[in-house]
Amino acid sequence: MTRIEWVENGEARSAVWRSESGWPAPKKVVLADDTMSADAAYRLALDGTALLWRGDFQNARQLLQALVRRIEHKGERGRRAKAGKAPATPLEAFHRHRLTQLQRARTLAMLVIPFDADHAIPLRRAPDARLACLEAYGLSPEPYVASLRELLGVIGAHEWRRKGVMIPALDERIHPWYGVFSPVRGEYVELVAQAPLPEGAKLAFDIGAGTGVLSAVLARRGMQVVATDMDQRALGCARENIARLGLATQVDIVQADLFPDGRAPLVVCNPPWLPGKPSSSIEYAIYDPDSRMLRGFLDGLAAHLEPGGEGWLIMSDLAEHLGLRSREQLLGWIGGAGLEVAARHDTRPVHPRASDADDPLHAARSKEVTSLWRLRAAG
Repeated sequence: MTRIEWVENGEARSAVWRSESGWPAPKKVVLADDTMSADAAYRLALDGTALLWRGDFQNARQLLQALVRRIEHKGERGRRAKAGKAPATPLEAFHRHRLTQLQRARTLAMLVIPFDADHAIPLRRAPDARLACLEAYGLSPEPYVASLRELLGVIGAHEWRRKGVMIPALDERIHPWYGVFSPVRGEYVELVAQAPLPEGAKLAFDIGAGTGVLSAVLARRGMQVVATDMDQRALGCARENIARLGLATQVDIVQADLFPDGRAPLVVCNPPWLPGKPSSSIEYAIYDPDSRMLRGFLDGLAAHLEPGGEGWLIMSDLAEHLGLRSREQLLGWIGGAGLEVAARHDTRPVHPRASDADDPLHAARSKEVTSLWRLRAAG
């Protein structure tokens, strides 16, 4: 584990650097407290200097909000400067948006706070976030330092895990863990709940189980399910949700890279929808480097289908509207894997961004369709 180093009261100090987003440990560290101005903090953060907070915790939160306002003000000035220029293509808008997100995240990650080995925060008016940090990080062998922004994400994830997300198709709640994508976009769950099952099918493979929500939907439809994932958090999350729903006798959750052994009459996969490089652990549910999971599912599907079986590929066409992948390319991968499209069920997303005209990617999101592709081995 990498460490950060600084000087305090004339002595050299160091601590473990923790970053779930994978940010490298900052090279420069200065101490900061309630006397530091937001402008000074912003200049240091832009320069890549970490601000190790020693003041009041609630004042640190206010400083973080002040940094956000300065970043947004800078972004607004940039948008005004570009006004009147030719509009960016969807692909250019996407790459610009991603770059802006990364720069914003990197700047805000420079406000860091200390943690004791038991995850307690040794700052005035700090919340008791020990359980939230234990859920996200596990046991810590020694004190560490992490960004305040990441801590707020950990606390938010703890609340999601505690309260759960209501899934109308189950009439139950699914409880996502930190680092496991929350099924807040319910349209893809409804597609799996409503699509006609292959005739006589009693067994299904769920590739990339995540929270276990699709396994639960298939089990409620009377299927025995073998669910796979490679991520330890996802495996633990899925097992907990399946047990909570009383479906443990119907769903077997195993660690596997894509497919389990054997064949099934139904194989379901909801891969990340956008080809690209994730910038944090949670983004592995959104970005699929080189379309590895999508192509791996398609290439291996025929060998894991029983005769007459179906593979259900659930994904959005947002990548097509952004220019990251074409429909012809997707169909070429399907045909090249020895598969054919038996049917497709489409639905429109209802999440807030789909209708937000101020979203940088609104032009693409407004056209987005989520589909369940029913694939069969080509005859």
